[in-house]
Amino acid sequence: MNYEVVIGLEVHVQLKTKTKSFCGCSTEFGSEPNSQVCPVCLGFPGSLPVLNRSFLDYAVKVALALNCKVQEYTKFDRKNYFYPDLPKDYQISQYDLPLSREGFLDIEIDGRHKRIGITRVHMEEDAGKLIHQQGVSLVDYNRTGMPLLEIVSEPEISSPLEAYEYLNNLKSIIKYLDVSDCDMEKGSLRCDANVSIRKIGEKALGTKAELKNMNSFKAVKDALSYEIERQAQVLDSGGKVVQETLLWDEKQMKTFSMRSKEGAKDYRYFPEPDLPPFIISADRIGEIKKNIPELPQEKKMRFMKEYGLSEVYAQILTCDKEDAGYAEECFKAFADKDKKPVANWLIGALSAIASSHNRGISEEKLSPENLIDLIVLVEKKQIISNLVGKSVLEEMVNTGKSAEAIIGEKNLAQISDSSFLENLADEVIKENARSVQDYKSGKANAIMFLVGQLMKKSKGKANPKLAQEILKRRLENV
Repeated sequence: MNYEVVIGLEVHVQLKTKTKSFCGCSTEFGSEPNSQVCPVCLGFPGSLPVLNRSFLDYAVKVALALNCKVQEYTKFDRKNYFYPDLPKDYQISQYDLPLSREGFLDIEIDGRHKRIGITRVHMEEDAGKLIHQQGVSLVDYNRTGMPLLEIVSEPEISSPLEAYEYLNNLKSIIKYLDVSDCDMEKGSLRCDANVSIRKIGEKALGTKAELKNMNSFKAVKDALSYEIERQAQVLDSGGKVVQETLLWDEKQMKTFSMRSKEGAKDYRYFPEPDLPPFIISADRIGEIKKNIPELPQEKKMRFMKEYGLSEVYAQILTCDKEDAGYAEECFKAFADKDKKPVANWLIGALSAIASSHNRGISEEKLSPENLIDLIVLVEKKQIISNLVGKSVLEEMVNTGKSAEAIIGEKNLAQISDSSFLENLADEVIKENARSVQDYKSGKANAIMFLVGQLMKKSKGKANPKLAQEILKRRLENV
């Protein structure tokens, strides 16, 4: 393609405070429609908003974690627009004096590090929720007034894959901070994307389109890919890209026009008259900064240093806060200095089982101590093989039993009886003449096929190292 891609992301994060932004209504998810509302969040005449202290603290914490400069002097503004899910006909947001500016977030693509600028992190309240069904539209105002952060990136993202990585890293940081559950199905994390293209080498930005209605990070990536291709076709055919808001249809895998894109002037921003400007003291910012936990990037670097993990392994194990904590308990419980066997089991067999259950490794019914007991048994290479170990692991997850109990109940202990294995080796050599000939002619890998056949005959219970030694010895006399 003869174009450069320019993407900017606007991410809305719903914070998990107990009450709403400016009133005492509960933020609990899943309650009866319109049961968590009051005169303040519904905008009744004479009602006055009061800022939720936790909302401010959580917002500052996120801004600091994203390397932003927190403004000591800030204010709220009214953003005016008219829609059925907005009972006040305006949204309390921030405009020219946002909470914070000039942050950044680092991503990695194919071993290449890139820094994406963050324009601002600001506070605002959420709107309600429209439910369309059977020719009618219903509105639930429970979500009205929920505390939101809007995190706006600089237009420095150059591909759908970069956007995907940015979102994953951002979600990981917010989850580590424990300020939001980031559940896209509940609407706790939502993303709009602005995308434009320009001829390679041009400096001026192209006409952008805003993409909405994307309910997963994969959907963001797919929608961006489609829109980039669509804009390229428009320009190649001599047309002009129109600035508009587009909806992504995941079933049809294409975008549809929703409306022309609004600008700031359309919202008629003005200072919120019921909330005076306020100052966040340097001392308060410092206190909040002290309570920021070790974040994913820092934890990744520490895992590499303390446990000798590769960058890839450390990255995988530190993406999720709970999974990282589980992995660290496993590393500490494993006595050997080399932690690679533990990492292999966490990223390999256990992750596969957890993924099949649509869970993280920390959510499985398996204590770190029990997992390490299994790994030790496999590492001894005399009790059970790696293959048997994987089946034992699955049984441990399903039943909660220890490895030793399962091995005993199912008689899975490894066979190291030389005479028994010699008989099996003779059978394997007799039944696989072609592989025997391959091995004799110098194809070293043929021995692994023969070992595999012997393992089958022993139902996976043969000591693989001893089986290989016996096969090699037997083959010398063939």
